[in-house]
Amino acid sequence: MTSDKVMTMSKNCRGWAARDDSGLLSPYEFERRSVGGDDVSVKITHCGVCYADVAYTRNKRNSTVYPVVPGHEIVGIVQEVGDKVSKFKIGDHVGVGTFVDSCRECEYCEVRHEEHCSKATVTINGTCKDGTITKGGYSSFIVVHERYCYKIPERYPLALAAPLLCAGITVYNPMIHHKMNQPGKSLGVVGLGGLGHMAVRFAKAFGLNVTVFSTSTSKKDDALNLLKADKFVLSSDTEQMSALSKSLDFIIDTASGDHPLDLYMSLLKIGGVLALVGNPGKELKLSPLSLLMGMRSISGSAVGGTKRTQEMLEFCAKHEIHPEIEVIPIQYANDALERIQKNDVKYRFVIDIESSLE
Repeated sequence: MTSDKVMTMSKNCRGWAARDDSGLLSPYEFERRSVGGDDVSVKITHCGVCYADVAYTRNKRNSTVYPVVPGHEIVGIVQEVGDKVSKFKIGDHVGVGTFVDSCRECEYCEVRHEEHCSKATVTINGTCKDGTITKGGYSSFIVVHERYCYKIPERYPLALAAPLLCAGITVYNPMIHHKMNQPGKSLGVVGLGGLGHMAVRFAKAFGLNVTVFSTSTSKKDDALNLLKADKFVLSSDTEQMSALSKSLDFIIDTASGDHPLDLYMSLLKIGGVLALVGNPGKELKLSPLSLLMGMRSISGSAVGGTKRTQEMLEFCAKHEIHPEIEVIPIQYANDALERIQKNDVKYRFVIDIESSLE
């Protein structure tokens, strides 16, 4: 066994957890599993803050097992590897995303779209094969099978890489699937938050003409000057909206909350595609004519598999695509979760785990 491939016993992991549906986070110690032959142990340096952290800590999905440690935008440095690991070595910069296991046998796992595997184990509050409950990245380290660990190019800052593991891949995946990477094509981005601003960044790197749609004029300056979108449209302005009828090849809808889709569908050209990555509520409001007339279509997408996530990380490094972040200490996590619920963040919180978790 080489010097950088060692086996260790499980040990205490420090983190922050919620104990009940108040969602209040506080210091917490727990056991991570031992490093197995195919495992990588990652010293966590940073963890992005996602709305999923709100959902799990406050039991909004009625499935949380407390105590729950949130966080699924995890980045750090490899500190140990199992003796069968071939892809990583101690010192590598790596990331862990929204899932940490899958069946590895189904049709989706075979093509590296593990996000669709019915037995995928999510990083927060998931049930492992041995019955234990997963605990996320608001913690000092994590142990994961090497398949679900991603190499982060050395030149890419770790803090900036964190949001790519959820927000980034959630928009990149459907953009690649629907060939929204064709220079000269037109893309509409609905909503300018953590996901939306990354969709704009990818779109500009692809050479697309980008229009941002928002319900708030306060987003106009960022859309045009910070993110370099080509056009900003206030979606409540019927005149602005109607002027764009049948003008877009694609739309990425990142908006949450109840909003009708017919208005956006009318902006698509013949054969245009709207990719839904936000959560518009329990039901979609849509007239069948929005699909029948013009051969338009709607597609859903959730995160992405291991192959495409690694591809995205390398694309971001090559093209210097960076999310806009606000770095915070772990002690500010409760405030950050409150601010997320008020849409008060530009555009992703990232916890500096290494410097603030004691």
